[in-house]
Amino acid sequence: MSYNAAVLTVSDKGAGGEREDISGALLARLLEEHGAVAVRRLIVPDEHGEIVAALRQLCQSGADLILTTGGTGLAPRDVTPEATLEVVTRAVPGISEAIRAASWAKTPRAMLSRGVSGIHGGTLIINFPGSPVACEESFAVIGPVLAHALEVLAGDASDCAAEKERPDDG
Repeated sequence: MSYNAAVLTVSDKGAGGEREDISGALLARLLEEHGAVAVRRLIVPDEHGEIVAALRQLCQSGADLILTTGGTGLAPRDVTPEATLEVVTRAVPGISEAIRAASWAKTPRAMLSRGVSGIHGGTLIINFPGSPVACEESFAVIGPVLAHALEVLAGDASDCAAEKERPDDG
């Protein structure tokens, strides 16, 4: 499946040109490897209003998927989850729960991540942490279900209930 994607990096230093956007570049590459035909990248500072405006702009521009990186921790300026919740109309908590669970198996600090996931119109938005390692690990979690999630969201998926039953379905 091909889709349009965007990466929104939330970083004061990145937006100010003081730090290279390694996580954003990594996520863009991973998205292209997983079928994204166009990956738009934006960088904004850790400002609630700017994050909201960027997310809305990316949704309106036709992005099927937006991955954010940065601003999901406990620092006072980490407001990406709150800005995302202002934009999404339906939560998809299982995605963020799966990312945290997989990350927690590697480091107990994962429980400090406050990332959220949700839907705005036809766009799936997922918050990732800011570190490149955490971004790569998080993408590995969503990669196997990404195409199906976007197909279902677009109304293009086959009948999910017709899939072969799992052995434990009794």
